Amino acid sequence: FRGVSQTEGDPAISAGVDVTQGAFYAGAWAGNVSFAGDADTDAEIDLYAGVRPEFAGFNWDFGLVSYFYAGQPDGADYDYVELKAATSRAVGPATLGAAIYWSPDFFGAAEDEATYAEINGAISPADKWTLSAAVGRQWVSSDFDYTTWNLGAVYQMTDHLALDVRYFDTDEHGFGSAYDGRVAASVKATF
Repeated sequence: FRGVSQTEGDPAISAGVDVTQGAFYAGAWAGNVSFAGDADTDAEIDLYAGVRPEFAGFNWDFGLVSYFYAGQPDGADYDYVELKAATSRAVGPATLGAAIYWSPDFFGAAEDEATYAEINGAISPADKWTLSAAVGRQWVSSDFDYTTWNLGAVYQMTDHLALDVRYFDTDEHGFGSAYDGRVAASVKATF
């Protein structure tokens, strides 16, 4: 998540469902987590909704995301809400985008505000292949700020199955091993 391992580098499994009606969408996602020094918290559950209009030659996404953590210790204060605004546009064979997320009371923080901003891009150099990259910055009012980036390739194996191999890193390895660089391979199935 934003360059940080939420499973202490161990494998993760997740599932989600989206419902759309015109430009409106809502969905839910869940995945396993394992935080250093926390043997109790074992899952993240996200609920989200928003609208994805198209105007001025851009695709937009305005939404709300609620993050919940199952089994969190008393007083952990992991649950939080973010507002999201994102946009993207095709530029020749590439797609360029930007996103910003804001939370008034961020993960595990005592009333800390947080903002995350990202720029990203993708290009398909060959049939079934997509190369993509992103650079983002996480700001937290308690000075727990860091920059993250990723670079990877997706191969569409079938209409419903894709393989993603990606390198993630941050500029704050001193925050702990969860912030170290890593290569991750993911298989995504869509129905």
